[in-house]
Amino acid sequence: MKKIRAAVVGYGNIGRYALEALEAAPDFEIAGVVRRQGDKDKPRELEDYDVVSNIRELKDVDVAILATPTRSCPEYAKDIVALGINTVDSFDIHTSILDYRTEMMPLCKQNDAVSVIAAGWDPGSDSIVRTLLQTLAPKGLSYTNFGPGMSMGHSVCVRGKKGVKDALSMTIPTGEGIHRRMVYVELEEGAHLEDVKHAIKSDPYFSSDETHVFEVESVDEVRDMGHGVHMTRKGVSGKTQNQLFEFNMTINNPALTGQVLVNVARASMRQQPGCYTMIEIPVVDMLPGSREDAIAHLV
Repeated sequence: MKKIRAAVVGYGNIGRYALEALEAAPDFEIAGVVRRQGDKDKPRELEDYDVVSNIRELKDVDVAILATPTRSCPEYAKDIVALGINTVDSFDIHTSILDYRTEMMPLCKQNDAVSVIAAGWDPGSDSIVRTLLQTLAPKGLSYTNFGPGMSMGHSVCVRGKKGVKDALSMTIPTGEGIHRRMVYVELEEGAHLEDVKHAIKSDPYFSSDETHVFEVESVDEVRDMGHGVHMTRKGVSGKTQNQLFEFNMTINNPALTGQVLVNVARASMRQQPGCYTMIEIPVVDMLPGSREDAIAHLV
């Protein structure tokens, strides 16, 4: 069986873990890694792979795993889909997902390609769980409580602010789907904390949540990539009330994101051209092997 050739675009935390998940997957081979600096200062763990600055330098790529900052995902996806290559990403701005999907749909169909967007663990695998719980109790309320743990998207957002050398954004659940953001920043010389606070709190990533910003000497001294979620739904099945469902997990954030991206990269090869979110894709398509094998072992 021909293996799926995947390229990893971006080599930060998510890119490293996505590469590890590809190495462990029986049905993938790594076409190469795309970094801004190409093969300059090539990390030792990439010695066996082609490392380039543009995906056009790689051969026979079936799918590109976009391990790039959220706000750059649409730009990369449009460029790569235009080459007829599938893309998957972990875009995580919930309020912009539908617009992103709408924009990508005609491009994917025009170029006979598939793009799976917002495919991390939230949005992503948690979205599948939320959807399932709502089918079990169609009337009711759902709450998704994150953390306590590191939010990669929020941390990347803060690191992009003027005057910030490094940053860590921690998500602290306060209950009923409401969260507090605890942001720790290592400032560049000459930067002022009050200016940085204003820039962070006015960003859409943070403007809807209670946010506290603290200066630290070293972000590395407080960094922890652990995270988690506690999801509940209380509602009505048919006409029967008081149905209660819970879902919990404690995770290494970028490792799970990397695994999910590899799962949907596989699934992208089994879909018709178009743009999808994870709730639109059969879960079985995310597993290696045949549907018959999955049915025999999981149903």
